[in-house]
Amino acid sequence: MNKPIKYLKGKVATLLTVMALVSCNDYLEVEPKDQITDAALWANTGNADLFLNNIYASVPGPFNTDDLEDNYTDDSMNGIPGRVSGTLYANSTYTPSNAPSYWGHYANIRKCNLFIEKVTASSFADTWKSLRLAEARFLRAYFYQLLWTHYGGVPLITDVLNRNTQGDDIFRARATDEETYQFIIDECTAIADALPVKAAEAGRATKGAALTLKGWCELFAASPLKNPTNDLSKWANAAATNKQVIDLNAYSLFPDYETMFYEENNNNVEVIFDRHYLGGTAIGGSREGLQGPWIVGGTQKAWGGVDPTQDIVDEYAMANGLPITDPASGYDPQQPYLNREKRFYQSIVYDGSSWLGFEMVMKRIPGNRNATDLANFNEATNTGYYLRKGLNPKYAINGNQRFNSASFIIFRYAEVLLNYAEAQNEAVGPDQSVHDAVNAVRERSDLPPLPIGLSQDEMRTAIRRERRVELAFEQKRWYDLIRWKLAEVNLNRPVHAMLIEEENGVWVYKVINAPGGNKTFYPEKNYFFPIPQSALNQNSLLTQNPGY
Repeated sequence: MNKPIKYLKGKVATLLTVMALVSCNDYLEVEPKDQITDAALWANTGNADLFLNNIYASVPGPFNTDDLEDNYTDDSMNGIPGRVSGTLYANSTYTPSNAPSYWGHYANIRKCNLFIEKVTASSFADTWKSLRLAEARFLRAYFYQLLWTHYGGVPLITDVLNRNTQGDDIFRARATDEETYQFIIDECTAIADALPVKAAEAGRATKGAALTLKGWCELFAASPLKNPTNDLSKWANAAATNKQVIDLNAYSLFPDYETMFYEENNNNVEVIFDRHYLGGTAIGGSREGLQGPWIVGGTQKAWGGVDPTQDIVDEYAMANGLPITDPASGYDPQQPYLNREKRFYQSIVYDGSSWLGFEMVMKRIPGNRNATDLANFNEATNTGYYLRKGLNPKYAINGNQRFNSASFIIFRYAEVLLNYAEAQNEAVGPDQSVHDAVNAVRERSDLPPLPIGLSQDEMRTAIRRERRVELAFEQKRWYDLIRWKLAEVNLNRPVHAMLIEEENGVWVYKVINAPGGNKTFYPEKNYFFPIPQSALNQNSLLTQNPGY
């Protein structure tokens, strides 16, 4: 296994000095000069690598929060009352002054620009420069992708801004949505061949990562939000780029879906790009203690930050591969957890399941602290479920303990297969390659192939269900609802929960509206986030997104 990037180990003081040099409140701040001389920082490739490693460490990950992006969707909600996902965002009451913001990534873009400028001008070996410059451009494109998917067109800044020397010229207007998208695509195209198929250090950008980022953005651009006329050439472009990743023959599906996300399997054969953590340090992960089941065996083991909804639970197929809505599936609503597909048991803590060696009980029994929280009062599940997927039992320690070194997988091969299947189905219909891509993902979980003869619409439904289940709780659902323009439907109604109560001596399973699970979405404005008011106050050339 190739060695990971060392963000801290053995070089803490040096890295903190570098971080002091490059960190800033926003992308317009003047570069400080009192921490380390510019010449010393760029004197050798070792220091330059530390600078670049710090940019890699700035890639966002969800393992130190109890309120990850999936809670903004219909897949989960936060069991802790009062969190942003369940208040400001769920009610669509956020404004330019208090909305969740991604604008801070301009600080990371500035670091990329500085690295590119200094390394380009350096006398470092050409082979090292070519590789590291491509990595920095990949990271910059990735940060721009985060801005584009949330705001649309944004200022495209590729130089290092300095107000002391440039004055008001540092202020830039927004590029168009198409210009921002094209910048990302052009960057990924330009750097792909300069990146290796397999990196010398795990976590660094590769050719596959650049192509996957490109293919993802093409898929987003081909989807209804950005492609209202359904230009089939856009779908074809997305299919072609994702096929390029497949044809690299560099990735395969990791055999065990459950343990794929554990630190023991970091950098496995399915991983295309990930964000690293280092347990026992300030950059360790705490997913288990923040997002996992609240009370286990009578003891608090986590904050309960992620409660899967009944809506996602209903998407898991039966073991025979049929959806629960199919009369032939064998689904029994009064035995809802019997004979479900493997990914359900690997992803969801449900009534009667086991976690940390204890049976989890969500029934309405006096004194049961895990009973569905009908009052939305404490950290008990609001939905009748807790998260299991990706949680390593050995790190189930309450709170933000930062003990886990498991990487956050941003792109993996299963997603590429599903990206290709979706794009190819939209471009030409459900040909054999579409079936092959989806069936490969299903086969890992011992599901039978999709039926032959599906129409394009039927295949679209199957792909979307497969994508939702396979990529559940991996920070994908919000982007899918936005690009498919389904947020105005799925995020404009309550999410659902399972209530289990005794009636006449029999436990009865009832699907109810989840307490605290109401959602509102205004399609005229909420498909884009507002530009932060602080940015507008600073830069008069910026324009606000409609409706804010």
